[in-house]
Amino acid sequence: MSINAAMNAGVSGLVANSAALGAISDNIANTNTVGYKENQTSFEDLVTAKAAAGAYNPGGVLAITRQLVSQQGQFQQTSSGTDLGISGNGFFVVTDKATGVSAGDARSFTRAGSFSTDSAGYLKNTAGYYLQGWIADPVTGAISPDPSDLTKLQTINIASIANVPNPSANAGVKGNLNAAQPISAAVSGATYNAATNSMAMYDASPTTGVKPDFSMQIPVYDSQGGKRTLQLDMLKSTTANQWYAELNVIPASDVSGATNGTLLSGKIAFNPDGTYDAANTTLFGSPANTTLDIGASAAGAGARWASALGLADQKITINIAGLTQYDSPSALASTTVDGGPSGSLSNVQVDKNGYVVANFDNGASRRIAQIALATFLNADGLSPISGNAYRASIDSGGFTLKQPTVGGAGALSPSTLESSTVDLSAEFTGLITTQRAYSASSKIITTADEMLQALLDLKR
Repeated sequence: MSINAAMNAGVSGLVANSAALGAISDNIANTNTVGYKENQTSFEDLVTAKAAAGAYNPGGVLAITRQLVSQQGQFQQTSSGTDLGISGNGFFVVTDKATGVSAGDARSFTRAGSFSTDSAGYLKNTAGYYLQGWIADPVTGAISPDPSDLTKLQTINIASIANVPNPSANAGVKGNLNAAQPISAAVSGATYNAATNSMAMYDASPTTGVKPDFSMQIPVYDSQGGKRTLQLDMLKSTTANQWYAELNVIPASDVSGATNGTLLSGKIAFNPDGTYDAANTTLFGSPANTTLDIGASAAGAGARWASALGLADQKITINIAGLTQYDSPSALASTTVDGGPSGSLSNVQVDKNGYVVANFDNGASRRIAQIALATFLNADGLSPISGNAYRASIDSGGFTLKQPTVGGAGALSPSTLESSTVDLSAEFTGLITTQRAYSASSKIITTADEMLQALLDLKR
């Protein structure tokens, strides 16, 4: 009985080492597979109950193979902004199809972050799995992550966001006002009045109003990408180092609720050395507030875009700190303004918090979505499927959805990929020892066979 049992033990050794060889083969074959996790084979002895005291019945060996899914691979740099590595315990949530994903459809999980866009603009990796996340509101751009509701996840599409205008939010001027500018007769005669006899009125009709000593135009972009013109009109005051100033819209018909298109009026002050004096400048009402607020085209109080334009409200921070008052001719040195007309998508970037941002060639940026990550109590218990992905199992426990950088999910590393965790030197060493163990197990079978043959020969 022991000879047959020894032969069976040899067979179990062949089977176990064959399994180990298979795991090593997979590891070596996937050395360059992005996000691949090393398979590890451990051996467990099988013990057969003894039939009698002093007798020994060999049991053999059992191979147990598991994938070290929780092991972190090294990062390798890439040139693609949608290549993503996870520095932490999270997994990308992916699906087999881009659209029509219901609560009953299976979700898979992967660390293979080599994502790119398909022909429809959806992000998918090289295995064909589509990346899931919380999608931004198309109007407000707000993102509302809901880790408790799986149905809130959608496939991320970057082709649906394009050609968006970029309204101006910041503008500035640099230039000089001539310190030797003669005082206008309208100022010396006290006929200038920002409410009843303004510089804006002169722009509307040369026969009325007061001609400015100098004007600077600032082009800005509205909510639809249209170009509008702000004009800063200035008139030297009788008070030293002070100029009357009006910020007007040209033409005045572009705004409602602003007499002759005047949005702001007050004074611009300078220090004795000719530099800008913010503390004594009253154009914006207070030195701390330099923001111009233009209301939406809808009817309402205050200055607003004309109703015929149909524009959204707009806040523009005006920087006039670059103005000087030196004894040289008045001149506009430069104007700076952000924003622009509608633009086309130029590239997509992802930050460490998982926000997918679309960048346009007009300088605008817009959030598209936030990538969701899943964590498990026992990641090593996940069930592997084709495409270097996994499914939840009893051993792994259920998944928990999290935002990147939250609760151990890990931060995203854009333009990087997680390398395979396979160590080739260790695999080749294991290949040699497995080969030796397999040969030794086969020797058990041939030796047991010779002993059985000797037993059969006894009856001759």
